[in-house]
Amino acid sequence: MYSATLSAETREASLKKMADAELDILVIGGGVTGAGIAFDAATRGLKTGIVEAQDWASGTSSRSSKLVHGGLRYLYQLNFALVAESLRERGLLLTKTAPHLVKAQPFLWPLKMRLIERTYSAVGVGMYDAIAQTAHRGSVPIQKHHSKKGSLELAPALDPKSLIGSLVYYDARVDDARLVVNLVRSAAEYGALAANRTQVVELINEGGRVRGAKVKDLEDGTIYEVRAKSVINATGVWTEKSQSLAGTGGGLKVLASKGIHIVIPKDRIRSKVGIFLRTEKSVLFIIPWKRYWVIGTTDTAYHENRLEPVANREDIEYILDQANSVLRDKLTKDDIIGTFAGLRPLLQPGTLDGDESKSTKVSREHTVTEAAPGLTVIAGGKLTSYRQMAEDAVDFAIKTCRLPERECQTKNTPLTGGAGYHAMWDNRANLAKLSGLSVDQVEDLLDRYGTETVKILDMIKEDPELAQPVKGIEPYLRAEIVFGVKEEGALHLEDLLARRTRAQYEFRDRGLSAAEEVAAIAGDILGWDEETRKAEVDQYRARCEAEEEAEGIFSEAEAQKVREKVEPITEFVDVAPDIEG
Repeated sequence: MYSATLSAETREASLKKMADAELDILVIGGGVTGAGIAFDAATRGLKTGIVEAQDWASGTSSRSSKLVHGGLRYLYQLNFALVAESLRERGLLLTKTAPHLVKAQPFLWPLKMRLIERTYSAVGVGMYDAIAQTAHRGSVPIQKHHSKKGSLELAPALDPKSLIGSLVYYDARVDDARLVVNLVRSAAEYGALAANRTQVVELINEGGRVRGAKVKDLEDGTIYEVRAKSVINATGVWTEKSQSLAGTGGGLKVLASKGIHIVIPKDRIRSKVGIFLRTEKSVLFIIPWKRYWVIGTTDTAYHENRLEPVANREDIEYILDQANSVLRDKLTKDDIIGTFAGLRPLLQPGTLDGDESKSTKVSREHTVTEAAPGLTVIAGGKLTSYRQMAEDAVDFAIKTCRLPERECQTKNTPLTGGAGYHAMWDNRANLAKLSGLSVDQVEDLLDRYGTETVKILDMIKEDPELAQPVKGIEPYLRAEIVFGVKEEGALHLEDLLARRTRAQYEFRDRGLSAAEEVAAIAGDILGWDEETRKAEVDQYRARCEAEEEAEGIFSEAEAQKVREKVEPITEFVDVAPDIEG
């Protein structure tokens, strides 16, 4: 086994190693799909490299609903295959591969019509449960029906006028950004070479075949030539732009659909369960986390800059209206402590009924194809099915590029921190006593890092100051900032506040009050001088102010213009034609 460590040093070493010897597979894209592909390929013993132009999970994969779910709405669309795949993958994550990151979550579905709706929903969810039990018996409880009185006991926050009863069913929730970072670390543990903040600027095409890529280290400008027998493009909403580097018109077409979420303090909604609503446009989830609720999502066609989508006033008002349709005490904008927006990469088979804006009708299933000889492209799908997507992509690359034929191992290979998690959880009181932390703090660490918590406790033993909470984002310890830099590849302040922690949307000030302290901790490790530390804090402050301003703007285009004024941490190279929409 290799080391799961991601750091500035391992990143630089990985880039040099990628350039020194031909890889079997080079993965472009560090979201959940690309990270899953790197993990799959590495566990098959293939020489694997993965590069990401931004930070790991910086796009769609840190801005999802943070759910691992079968997709009830796809069941009602009679897409049984997609639901079955998703429920199978949900069971694997809960029971085998990522029990430290993925947790079962009950949702209450308010019912308004006594006979028809209860029968309709019971049959639908009954099929959902049946498929789930076939895939992984006992991974979550089956549905349970409740009277109006029983429903209000479970969720006193509901307006009594909004329901006549309810049905409670189970799905699961996940910290999406942590899942991706964990996948990249797991890939590295099996020998994959990984480099974030590294952009593919050219695909190497020789004899009509893609044979690797030229990649630019966006931190220092160095360009490396990476040879690979197969290149896999997993860049989500950037699919068309990145595949165009092969000089071909082939490949996949992807439509970007925007989804936003709002974050509400835990005490504003009194409920023991999450809440699921069907809306005219899609569905809405009110999802409980330890200290807050995440509510979303929207599903609208998006035609602006894809780098940093933001929540605007229209988005926020829609979410509030939908949630307030069932809540007793109505939420207002003043209740919101955070927002985030992401883009779904939806496969676009062509114009739909003459209207490309009907994004909910575009496929959520994934497709793998060969855009050019040597270049595999995968797009579509959703976070829940990332493992199956990765398996399909690697199988395809093995076949088309004549790589060593080896079976997929990821169904039975726990992610880093997953093996032994339950035993450590049962021992959490002793861990707290030995470390001097509270049981609550140890539980938080275990649910973020699994058995890798031992490394954080070792850091604290060596330097007790690291046990102190970070001021302004007190649920996080100073040791976690150190771990984010030394073990999880964070290179910038934004990486730490937006993805290694969730401070960017968990606190009203977006974690700004902690920025100086976090920059000081990270800067000592990364060798920042005072000017660099100030620049990091100023850039993060500008991001937070722009996102707050955008929340008050009704127009999508105008809101995005505000966000685009913020200088990015690292400049991208414009190497491919612009993709409309």
